[in-house]
Amino acid sequence: MSDVVALAGVGVVRGDTTILDDVTWEVEEGQRWVVLGPNGAGKTTLLQLAAARIHPTRGVAGVLGEVLGAVDVFELRPRIGLSSASLADRIPPHERVRDVVVTASYGVVGRWRESYDGMDERRALELLEALGAAHLADRRYGTLSEGERKRVQISRALMTDPELMLLDEPAAGLDLGGREDLVRRLGLLAADLAAPALVLVTHHVEEIPPHFTDVLLLRGGRVVAQGPIEITLTRENLEATFGMPLELEVRGERFAARAR
Repeated sequence: MSDVVALAGVGVVRGDTTILDDVTWEVEEGQRWVVLGPNGAGKTTLLQLAAARIHPTRGVAGVLGEVLGAVDVFELRPRIGLSSASLADRIPPHERVRDVVVTASYGVVGRWRESYDGMDERRALELLEALGAAHLADRRYGTLSEGERKRVQISRALMTDPELMLLDEPAAGLDLGGREDLVRRLGLLAADLAAPALVLVTHHVEEIPPHFTDVLLLRGGRVVAQGPIEITLTRENLEATFGMPLELEVRGERFAARAR
């Protein structure tokens, strides 16, 4: 295996605030990581580093074999699939769903005068089909429900056949049915040996899909624990992460937590 993400002693400081502090973390090909922690833990900042959207203040950050600060990030970013709220906010509400997905081929948001070949169009529809959204292809993005938008965003992130897939709170804002449908579909993606390395950020253990292999727990910008999910996601580590007594229930590959 080779490292897809390799952080060594990484820190991110903004003004007088330390957002990440001495984070060392590696993601290898074929791994499916969950990054778990409370608000303000530094999860989204960590994902921005992995997406080559920001540089570390301290330490060394490697992504897909390149070192941030010594590589043209505009050449690196097309190799990374990203689904995040900040990107979703840039999608024009009048855009057709099939165009939301296919425009990822050019790394743009909003179709203009660029042209796409039949292979691109077919791939966009195949990805929508895999996420259960093919029937939305000719709808306007602004008319979709939150759950439908999340499926379209993930389809878009997969469009360029990325080597690394980053999902920032994909189930946020969904009702129970929408969450469970998305978690099931992400579990199918994680089980696909041809899928890229996956990193999913969440606040909630209930949103961890099946077939995810590893977990990174963050609190206050520092690593609480990391490693294989079956031995690392424990009640003790979860309590240290969220700073309160908790009960953790495990049923198969699904988790649930509540205050103790």
